[in-house]
Amino acid sequence: MRKSMIKFSSGMALVAVLVSSSVFASEESAMPGDLANGKKIFTEGKGAAVACMTCHGETGWGTEAMGAPRLANLGYPYIVKQLTDLAEGRRVPSGAGAVMPLFAQQLTEQDRRDVAAYVNSFNTQPELSDLKSLKDSGTPVGEKYLGQVIVKYGVLGKVSACQSCHGYNGRGAAPIFPVIGQQKYTYLVNQLHNWRDASRANDPYGMMRAIAKNLTDDDINNVAAYLSSAPRTTGDTRDGTTGNPKAQ
Repeated sequence: MRKSMIKFSSGMALVAVLVSSSVFASEESAMPGDLANGKKIFTEGKGAAVACMTCHGETGWGTEAMGAPRLANLGYPYIVKQLTDLAEGRRVPSGAGAVMPLFAQQLTEQDRRDVAAYVNSFNTQPELSDLKSLKDSGTPVGEKYLGQVIVKYGVLGKVSACQSCHGYNGRGAAPIFPVIGQQKYTYLVNQLHNWRDASRANDPYGMMRAIAKNLTDDDINNVAAYLSSAPRTTGDTRDGTTGNPKAQ
């Protein structure tokens, strides 16, 4: 009976990923955004909003020290949703991210689409978290091999595998499930804590809050350690990718 239930739930997760991926393809091919305007906002800002690259880096791969996430190639629908949630009060970050609602409010609905289209058009080399430097500086860093188990298989009776929704090694299944693979380590840790304590609550159907509440601090650090440098494809055995993230 247990094996049957496992097969059933795995099959349902696969269907969810396939369905969302097919929608993602149509969303991505459309991407109704003005790249020139998106670039202008990203590099120069607009109104009270400073240039996105000030915190997220010129290449959009985030900055560890500020806890600013990677934006590059995360997927058009996800970026649009987050900017809209920030502007409309459904997501209220703390720390350095506390400025984001104000910044997002400076953007029109079309501006958000333009920025999302622009950051999803990047053709850049990955800039992965330097876990050794983080550890040397005193930041608690988890074990990749333990995080890989949770990402791929979950924890029996506690949480489902991350890749059940987010795809292989967290490479995303938009428009619902964002890319979490090769995201900045600090950002992953912070967001999992925020989901766990419900200070972030803009997840569809409360799925992330339900998952995160069953994760220990060690679980969070381990998952973040693995995902922050997880290969995007089964053919890539290194920590990182072989080139353009969109081409893999």
